[in-house]
Amino acid sequence: MRGEIMSEGYDRVAVVTGADSGIGKATAVALAEQGFDVGITFHADRDGAAETAELVKGSGRAAAVRRHDLTDPERAARVVDDLADELGGLGVLINNAGTGTAEPLLDMDYQRWRSVIAVDLDGAFLCAQRAARRMVESRRGGRIINVTSVHEEFPRVGAGPYCAAKGGLRMLSRVLALELAEYGITVNTVAPGEIATPMTGQEDQLPQTGSRPGYPIARPGDAREVAAALAFLAGPAASYITGATLFIDGGLGLMGPQAAGALTSGDWRHG
Repeated sequence: MRGEIMSEGYDRVAVVTGADSGIGKATAVALAEQGFDVGITFHADRDGAAETAELVKGSGRAAAVRRHDLTDPERAARVVDDLADELGGLGVLINNAGTGTAEPLLDMDYQRWRSVIAVDLDGAFLCAQRAARRMVESRRGGRIINVTSVHEEFPRVGAGPYCAAKGGLRMLSRVLALELAEYGITVNTVAPGEIATPMTGQEDQLPQTGSRPGYPIARPGDAREVAAALAFLAGPAASYITGATLFIDGGLGLMGPQAAGALTSGDWRHG
Protein backbone atom coordinates (compact mmCIF):
# COMPACT_ATOMS: atom_id res chain seq x y z
CA MET A 1 0.00 0.00 0.00
CA ARG A 2 2.85 2.40 0.72
CA GLY A 3 3.87 4.54 -2.21
CA GLU A 4 0.60 4.03 -4.09
CA ILE A 5 -1.38 7.06 -5.19
CA MET A 6 -4.82 6.95 -3.65
CA SER A 7 -7.86 7.89 -5.68
CA GLU A 8 -10.06 10.90 -4.98
CA GLY A 9 -13.09 8.62 -4.57
CA TYR A 10 -13.15 8.91 -0.80
CA ASP A 11 -16.38 8.17 1.04
CA ARG A 12 -18.97 10.94 0.92
CA VAL A 13 -19.35 10.63 4.67
CA ALA A 14 -18.12 13.28 7.12
CA VAL A 15 -17.91 13.38 10.90
CA VAL A 16 -18.07 16.85 12.45
CA THR A 17 -17.38 17.07 16.17
CA GLY A 18 -19.10 19.74 18.22
CA ALA A 19 -21.79 20.17 15.57
CA ASP A 20 -24.63 21.16 17.89
CA SER A 21 -24.10 24.90 17.30
CA GLY A 22 -21.87 27.55 15.80
CA ILE A 23 -19.13 26.55 13.37
CA GLY A 24 -19.81 22.83 13.69
CA LYS A 25 -23.49 23.20 12.93
CA ALA A 26 -22.87 25.46 9.94
CA THR A 27 -20.22 23.05 8.65
CA ALA A 28 -22.48 20.01 8.91
CA VAL A 29 -25.09 21.83 6.85
CA ALA A 30 -22.54 23.02 4.27
CA LEU A 31 -21.20 19.49 3.84
CA ALA A 32 -24.70 18.06 3.47
CA GLU A 33 -25.36 20.62 0.74
CA GLN A 34 -22.24 19.29 -1.00
CA GLY A 35 -23.54 15.71 -0.91
CA PHE A 36 -22.06 14.34 2.32
CA ASP A 37 -23.85 12.22 4.87
CA VAL A 38 -22.87 13.66 8.24
CA GLY A 39 -22.05 12.25 11.65
CA ILE A 40 -22.73 14.84 14.35
CA THR A 41 -21.29 14.90 17.84
CA PHE A 42 -22.24 16.99 20.85
CA HIS A 43 -21.18 17.30 24.48
CA ALA A 44 -24.22 18.68 26.31
CA ASP A 45 -26.67 20.23 23.81
CA ARG A 46 -28.63 17.20 22.59
CA ASP A 47 -31.41 19.39 21.20
CA GLY A 48 -28.92 21.46 19.23
CA ALA A 49 -27.42 18.30 17.72
CA ALA A 50 -30.88 17.02 16.82
CA GLU A 51 -31.63 20.32 15.09
CA THR A 52 -28.40 20.03 13.10
CA ALA A 53 -29.37 16.49 12.10
CA GLU A 54 -32.73 17.70 10.82
CA LEU A 55 -31.02 20.38 8.73
CA VAL A 56 -28.72 17.76 7.23
CA LYS A 57 -31.68 15.53 6.41
CA GLY A 58 -33.43 18.54 4.91
CA SER A 59 -30.65 18.58 2.30
CA GLY A 60 -31.47 15.00 1.41
CA ARG A 61 -28.53 13.43 3.26
CA ALA A 62 -28.32 10.94 6.11
CA ALA A 63 -27.38 12.08 9.62
CA ALA A 64 -26.31 10.26 12.75
CA VAL A 65 -25.78 11.73 16.23
CA ARG A 66 -23.59 10.71 19.16
CA ARG A 67 -22.69 12.27 22.51
CA HIS A 68 -18.98 13.01 22.66
CA ASP A 69 -17.37 13.84 26.03
CA LEU A 70 -13.77 14.74 25.26
CA THR A 71 -12.85 15.10 28.92
CA ASP A 72 -12.41 11.32 28.53
CA PRO A 73 -10.74 11.45 25.11
CA GLU A 74 -10.02 7.74 24.67
CA ARG A 75 -13.63 6.77 25.24
CA ALA A 76 -14.93 9.72 23.25
CA ALA A 77 -12.85 8.92 20.17
CA ARG A 78 -14.77 5.68 19.72
CA VAL A 79 -17.71 7.63 18.35
CA VAL A 80 -15.73 8.21 15.14
CA ASP A 81 -15.93 4.48 14.43
CA ASP A 82 -19.53 4.27 15.64
CA LEU A 83 -20.65 7.03 13.29
CA ALA A 84 -18.64 5.65 10.37
CA ASP A 85 -20.18 2.22 10.88
CA GLU A 86 -23.70 3.65 11.00
CA LEU A 87 -23.23 5.85 7.94
CA GLY A 88 -21.30 3.30 5.90
CA GLY A 89 -17.82 4.80 5.65
CA LEU A 90 -15.69 7.82 6.43
CA GLY A 91 -14.07 10.24 4.03
CA VAL A 92 -13.83 13.45 6.07
CA LEU A 93 -13.18 14.23 9.73
CA ILE A 94 -13.54 17.76 11.03
CA ASN A 95 -12.24 18.14 14.57
CA ASN A 96 -14.21 21.17 15.72
CA ALA A 97 -15.11 20.47 19.36
CA GLY A 98 -13.18 22.55 21.85
CA THR A 99 -13.13 24.45 25.11
CA GLY A 100 -11.13 27.29 26.66
CA THR A 101 -10.26 29.26 29.78
CA ALA A 102 -10.16 32.81 31.07
CA GLU A 103 -7.69 32.41 33.91
CA PRO A 104 -4.06 33.45 34.39
CA LEU A 105 -1.61 30.57 34.33
CA LEU A 106 -0.29 31.43 37.79
CA ASP A 107 -3.78 30.91 39.23
CA MET A 108 -4.56 27.72 37.33
CA ASP A 109 -4.45 24.28 38.91
CA TYR A 110 -3.13 21.30 37.00
CA GLN A 111 -6.51 19.62 36.58
CA ARG A 112 -7.91 22.68 34.80
CA TRP A 113 -4.86 22.76 32.54
CA ARG A 114 -5.21 19.07 31.76
CA SER A 115 -8.95 19.30 31.08
CA VAL A 116 -8.43 21.85 28.30
CA ILE A 117 -5.50 19.96 26.77
CA ALA A 118 -7.55 16.74 26.89
CA VAL A 119 -10.43 18.26 24.95
CA ASP A 120 -8.56 20.52 22.52
CA LEU A 121 -5.48 18.41 21.73
CA ASP A 122 -5.69 14.85 23.05
CA GLY A 123 -9.23 14.39 21.79
CA ALA A 124 -8.41 15.78 18.36
CA PHE A 125 -5.38 13.47 18.09
CA LEU A 126 -7.33 10.35 19.02
CA CYS A 127 -10.23 11.16 16.70
CA ALA A 128 -7.82 11.89 13.84
CA GLN A 129 -5.96 8.65 14.51
CA ARG A 130 -9.14 6.57 14.34
CA ALA A 131 -10.33 8.38 11.22
CA ALA A 132 -6.96 8.03 9.48
CA ARG A 133 -6.77 4.30 10.19
CA ARG A 134 -10.16 3.82 8.52
CA MET A 135 -9.17 5.97 5.55
CA VAL A 136 -5.91 4.10 5.06
CA GLU A 137 -7.73 0.77 5.23
CA SER A 138 -10.31 1.92 2.67
CA ARG A 139 -7.53 2.83 0.20
CA ARG A 140 -9.65 5.73 -1.07
CA GLY A 141 -7.98 8.66 0.66
CA GLY A 142 -9.74 11.33 2.66
CA ARG A 143 -9.62 14.65 4.46
CA ILE A 144 -8.82 15.57 8.07
CA ILE A 145 -9.36 19.20 9.05
CA ASN A 146 -8.64 20.49 12.52
CA VAL A 147 -10.30 23.69 13.67
CA THR A 148 -7.74 25.65 15.66
CA SER A 149 -7.90 29.42 16.23
CA VAL A 150 -5.88 32.52 15.55
CA HIS A 151 -4.38 31.49 18.89
CA GLU A 152 -2.51 28.66 17.20
CA GLU A 153 -0.21 31.56 16.25
CA PHE A 154 -0.99 34.51 18.51
CA PRO A 155 -1.10 34.29 22.34
CA ARG A 156 -3.82 35.69 24.57
CA VAL A 157 -3.74 36.59 28.25
CA GLY A 158 -5.81 34.12 30.30
CA ALA A 159 -5.92 31.48 27.56
CA GLY A 160 -2.70 29.57 28.28
CA PRO A 161 -3.87 25.96 27.87
CA TYR A 162 -6.11 26.89 24.94
CA CYS A 163 -3.24 28.57 23.10
CA ALA A 164 -0.90 25.69 23.92
CA ALA A 165 -3.41 23.14 22.67
CA LYS A 166 -4.21 25.01 19.47
CA GLY A 167 -0.52 25.57 18.71
CA GLY A 168 0.10 21.90 19.37
CA LEU A 169 -2.80 20.94 17.11
CA ARG A 170 -1.29 22.96 14.28
CA MET A 171 2.00 21.04 14.55
CA LEU A 172 0.21 17.72 15.01
CA SER A 173 -1.68 18.45 11.80
CA ARG A 174 1.55 19.11 9.93
CA VAL A 175 3.10 15.85 11.09
CA LEU A 176 -0.07 13.98 10.11
CA ALA A 177 0.04 15.71 6.72
CA LEU A 178 3.54 14.32 6.14
CA GLU A 179 2.70 10.83 7.36
CA LEU A 180 -0.64 10.47 5.56
CA ALA A 181 0.06 12.09 2.19
CA GLU A 182 1.09 8.81 0.58
CA TYR A 183 -2.35 7.42 1.36
CA GLY A 184 -4.17 10.26 -0.37
CA ILE A 185 -5.21 11.82 2.93
CA THR A 186 -4.77 15.57 3.35
CA VAL A 187 -4.57 17.24 6.76
CA ASN A 188 -5.05 20.97 7.27
CA THR A 189 -6.09 23.45 9.93
CA VAL A 190 -8.58 26.28 9.81
CA ALA A 191 -7.87 29.09 12.26
CA PRO A 192 -10.88 31.33 12.96
CA GLY A 193 -10.69 34.69 14.65
CA GLU A 194 -13.64 36.02 16.61
CA ILE A 195 -16.75 34.34 15.24
CA ALA A 196 -20.30 35.21 16.35
CA THR A 197 -21.23 31.92 18.03
CA PRO A 198 -22.33 30.76 21.49
CA MET A 199 -18.67 30.05 22.37
CA THR A 200 -17.93 33.77 22.13
CA GLY A 201 -21.12 34.71 23.94
CA GLN A 202 -22.92 35.87 20.81
CA GLU A 203 -25.47 33.08 20.45
CA ASP A 204 -25.21 32.84 16.66
CA GLN A 205 -26.06 36.52 16.22
CA LEU A 206 -25.48 38.11 12.85
CA PRO A 207 -22.17 40.04 13.02
CA GLN A 208 -22.63 43.79 13.16
CA THR A 209 -20.54 45.76 10.66
CA GLY A 210 -18.45 48.41 12.43
CA SER A 211 -18.69 46.72 15.84
CA ARG A 212 -14.97 45.86 15.92
CA PRO A 213 -13.15 49.03 14.82
CA GLY A 214 -9.75 47.52 15.65
CA TYR A 215 -10.17 44.71 13.10
CA PRO A 216 -9.35 45.38 9.42
CA ILE A 217 -12.77 43.91 8.54
CA ALA A 218 -14.58 45.66 11.36
CA ARG A 219 -16.88 42.91 12.62
CA PRO A 220 -16.79 39.37 13.99
CA GLY A 221 -17.01 36.55 11.49
CA ASP A 222 -20.09 34.48 10.71
CA ALA A 223 -20.01 30.72 11.34
CA ARG A 224 -21.04 30.13 7.72
CA GLU A 225 -17.91 31.92 6.52
CA VAL A 226 -15.77 29.42 8.42
CA ALA A 227 -17.97 26.53 7.27
CA ALA A 228 -17.43 27.52 3.63
CA ALA A 229 -13.68 27.23 4.07
CA LEU A 230 -13.98 23.89 5.83
CA ALA A 231 -16.26 22.57 3.11
CA PHE A 232 -13.76 23.66 0.46
CA LEU A 233 -10.89 21.85 2.20
CA ALA A 234 -13.13 18.79 2.55
CA GLY A 235 -13.81 18.68 -1.18
CA PRO A 236 -11.99 17.29 -4.21
CA ALA A 237 -10.87 20.77 -5.34
CA ALA A 238 -8.51 20.93 -2.33
CA SER A 239 -6.65 17.75 -3.25
CA TYR A 240 -3.23 19.48 -3.48
CA ILE A 241 -3.49 21.35 -0.18
CA THR A 242 -2.02 19.68 2.88
CA GLY A 243 -0.17 20.80 5.99
CA ALA A 244 -1.60 24.30 5.56
CA THR A 245 -3.38 26.71 7.88
CA LEU A 246 -6.16 28.92 6.57
CA PHE A 247 -6.75 31.95 8.80
CA ILE A 248 -10.33 33.23 8.76
CA ASP A 249 -10.00 36.23 11.00
CA GLY A 250 -10.93 39.36 9.07
CA GLY A 251 -7.26 40.33 9.04
CA LEU A 252 -7.05 40.30 12.85
CA GLY A 253 -3.66 38.58 12.80
CA LEU A 254 -2.23 41.39 10.72
CA MET A 255 -2.81 43.89 13.50
CA GLY A 256 -0.36 42.63 16.14
CA PRO A 257 2.40 45.27 16.03
CA GLN A 258 0.00 47.89 14.68
CA ALA A 259 -2.49 47.40 17.50
CA ALA A 260 0.22 47.25 20.16
CA GLY A 261 1.49 50.63 19.07
CA ALA A 262 -2.01 52.10 19.26
CA LEU A 263 -2.75 51.05 22.86
CA THR A 264 -2.96 53.88 25.34
CA SER A 265 -3.16 51.86 28.58
CA GLY A 266 -1.97 48.61 30.15
CA ASP A 267 -5.50 47.23 30.55
CA TRP A 268 -4.68 44.41 28.13
CA ARG A 269 -2.58 42.76 30.87
CA HIS A 270 -5.79 41.77 32.62
CA GLY A 271 -7.53 40.11 29.67
